[in-house]
Amino acid sequence: MVCTRTVFRCFKTLERWGNVITGKAGPYFVGLAVILISMGVVCFFDVIAPTLSFPILTIPICILIALNLLMHYYYVVTVPPGFIEDPPREPGTGLFWAQKTSTKKGKQKALTGGVRWTSRGVKITPATTTKCQRCNKTRPERAHHCRICNRCVLKYDHHCPVWINQCVGLHNERHFVLFMAYLVVATFCFCLSGYQMFFDSIGVTYKVWAHNVPEIMFAMMFILCIVLCFAVAVMLSYHLYGVSWAETSVEAQDHEEYRKKAKERNEDFVNSYDLGKTQNMKFFFNIGETGYSIMTLFVPLRINPYTDGFSWARRDGYEKHHGLRQGDELTDDDDDDL
Repeated sequence: MVCTRTVFRCFKTLERWGNVITGKAGPYFVGLAVILISMGVVCFFDVIAPTLSFPILTIPICILIALNLLMHYYYVVTVPPGFIEDPPREPGTGLFWAQKTSTKKGKQKALTGGVRWTSRGVKITPATTTKCQRCNKTRPERAHHCRICNRCVLKYDHHCPVWINQCVGLHNERHFVLFMAYLVVATFCFCLSGYQMFFDSIGVTYKVWAHNVPEIMFAMMFILCIVLCFAVAVMLSYHLYGVSWAETSVEAQDHEEYRKKAKERNEDFVNSYDLGKTQNMKFFFNIGETGYSIMTLFVPLRINPYTDGFSWARRDGYEKHHGLRQGDELTDDDDDDL
């Protein structure tokens, strides 16, 4: 798909230019993002929240949205994406960790190791390994080398030099997607319910401004919310589309090239990770049987992915991608050239 290649190139270009512009200033941009998000929350609850109908119902929902927005941003910034040399991560038991749904006796709890069938009827097989041409380390499939971090990242998606100042990978991709989702919801609600106050803040209605937040601050946050709502919604749609097809941003580009090569041989390329849209979503968010409750999508708790990055769920009857032959695999250098 031309659209996939275009979006991928845009991400790579933004990543490179973002790194050039920010350089060592990444943490300062994260600090700026924290300030802007906090300002938006303050503006909402000081100016907009008191005007909402049915406050007993709407205020708790708004608090939950704000809490998810702040916590998932905190997670995506502080949780390492997962590097190939890291030891396996065990689920936490603290206040901010979710607990798995009850598992029947005899069922496997850890979806790692050798070939096995899960209670979801999906086969988990060990990942094949290759040697990275940049760091010369052995890495499992779906891992890629980040030239900015100079390390191989498990299930590498992209490096975000401005928003989070690190890579998006196996262990923080879920929080990245949920952060974008709640940012879109929060900014949309801000614009939808605050447009009247925006007119008040810029003097269109000639009403007296009787709020603690300065008019200029609210007006600037309203305009910023409009921009972010549209921009992040596009990014979120792209990522959710990839999740539904069991592809990262890098894999979406690679698979497009593999389809072309397979087509030249009169073959069809089949992504062995693609279990169907519903199952792909369940595995990505790690919800359902052998996973966590669907409530973890609405309560900002930490959870581990379904795998350690060295084993992957595959379609029944597939040990690897169909239509992909030895020598067809793209390297990190090939991805940079696309």
